[in-house]
Amino acid sequence: MNRSLWQDEAGVPGVIRESPIPSQIADEEIVVKVHAWAMNPADAMVQDIPLPFITYPLILGEDITGTVESIPDSMSFTDASVFPLCIATAAHGLFSKDYLGLPFPTTSTASNSTGKYILIWGGSSGVGSNAIQLCKAAGFEVITSCSARNAEYVKGLGADKVFYYTDADAIDQVVAELDKSECVGILQAAGEPGPSCQVAHRSKQTLRVAATNPVPEGAAPEGVEANMIFASGGAVIYHETNPATFAGYLPEALAEGTYQVAPAPEVVSTKGLEGIQEALDLLKKGVSARKLVAVVN
Repeated sequence: MNRSLWQDEAGVPGVIRESPIPSQIADEEIVVKVHAWAMNPADAMVQDIPLPFITYPLILGEDITGTVESIPDSMSFTDASVFPLCIATAAHGLFSKDYLGLPFPTTSTASNSTGKYILIWGGSSGVGSNAIQLCKAAGFEVITSCSARNAEYVKGLGADKVFYYTDADAIDQVVAELDKSECVGILQAAGEPGPSCQVAHRSKQTLRVAATNPVPEGAAPEGVEANMIFASGGAVIYHETNPATFAGYLPEALAEGTYQVAPAPEVVSTKGLEGIQEALDLLKKGVSARKLVAVVN
């Protein structure tokens, strides 16, 4: 028997029920026997908010790992589950021509600095943790924001300058630092896009903002270009940047040990599909510097 967590409508908990295993799949599809599921803010959003482009019922989930042809020998299923959506979203916002349009990272350019800065707002989040590492590998100096308790964590990922978003003058501090050198853009990795838009507005430079959450009308001051990172290209999510990330830089960096599993997975106590709702409920209460994961057993 195969079971899935179905979301029948927005605003209610998911329901576990039987789902048939496809007997035929297309050339671009695979079937994975799942070992672990990782939770994303996007999953919680889809569960709670009736978005106009989402059709219910649907099976929740973006990040999974399971029985596949190959996984790095040093990586567990739970570690591997934290990567897919976080790094894909970070890479698309950073490297797609529709967003910041930065050059792709490679293992050979990781030690070569361009001398230019980038701001990652929310560096301890899932997207932020991966964005910091991708930007360092692409040769940029990273300025990031986080809470005081996560400062050493983001520095360990490669952040060069850390500011505390809880400071009353955090935006002014960040602007002053950015304007010391050339800044190539801003990635709002977590939270509402307001802080990043204000940084862009107050900076002497013209800075684009790529945000992981929707940019409400009026959130971006006049003259500031801010857009939500969103999948494009039909059925292939982030088709422009995934090949360079997953088939190019990431396998080499993982094999060399130069890329960290981040945030660290935290497995919820309830096993199986039943653990997914537990993890989603915990995610909605707020997490930082960790990725909630449900495992089969």
